[in-house]
Amino acid sequence: MGDEKTDYESLLKRAEELLPINVFETNRFEIPRADSFIMGNRTIVKNFREIAQVLNRDVEPFLKYILRELATAGNMSGQEAIFQGKFSSSVISEKIEKYAKESVICTECNRPDTRIIREDRITFLQCEACGARYPIKHA
Repeated sequence: MGDEKTDYESLLKRAEELLPINVFETNRFEIPRADSFIMGNRTIVKNFREIAQVLNRDVEPFLKYILRELATAGNMSGQEAIFQGKFSSSVISEKIEKYAKESVICTECNRPDTRIIREDRITFLQCEACGARYPIKHA
């Protein structure tokens, strides 16, 4: 019986060693708030590229999603995103949080360690932490 306990503990230790290091981290994932201002009839988000990097997503598809959600036109200029129209920082941050919930945060383990994979015409969200994989509507 003593042998079984040592076998179990050695197997448990081996299993823990095989897991990715970040599985045991419990730090809270925070999305930076949109640092925006209105200039004329345009809204400029100064830290848009930084937000995309925190979310670990390419800027262009991320910008396309936000533009679609805001129902406006816009483009990137260096680190900044420029939107046609007047939008408050809270509205933009709300759309960014919606994007994160739908296309960044894993629904199984609630971690942001995901990447977007395309197979044929289907887009999947693949979690690097738990291995979950499921289809998403947009990329």
